[in-house]
Amino acid sequence: MAIEIRPVRSEEHAEAGRVTVLAYREFGRPDDPSGWEQYLEHIADVEGRVERTVVFVAIQDGRILGSATLELEGRVDDDDPALRAGEAHVRMLGVHPDARGRGIARMLMGRCFEEAAKAGKIRMTLNTTPRMEVAQAMYERLGFVRGQDRTFPDGFVLLSYARPIEPVP
Repeated sequence: MAIEIRPVRSEEHAEAGRVTVLAYREFGRPDDPSGWEQYLEHIADVEGRVERTVVFVAIQDGRILGSATLELEGRVDDDDPALRAGEAHVRMLGVHPDARGRGIARMLMGRCFEEAAKAGKIRMTLNTTPRMEVAQAMYERLGFVRGQDRTFPDGFVLLSYARPIEPVP
């Protein structure tokens, strides 16, 4: 059966959050000073971000296989810098561990690009961590180019990526 990519429904918030946490859990370490467990709680809160962002889910046979959050105007976190004019930003892209390798992340990214283009955006940005090597490779295959990394006071590093968005014909 085909995989459907669409906006999350209110009754799916908890499950979409759970799947995103499953996707990210392996990248934390018990001795991690960056507050990984707090971050996992944060990304589980789909309901807390759907008013400011667009959250897409990948569904097959009624099961959520992955999700992605797209910031078009509002940001997930109030302390994040505002989006630049014409910019969209992808956050919290995650695929259930047992559904990986099927192109689901790529499909979710494609939907994010479509939505951003419809909104008139011209540039897509995202961040990832050094530990997420498979994600980095996918972003680079999609044409993203590394930008200036963001290093937090505790030493946690986010790798920055950007690429142009093709206009809607």
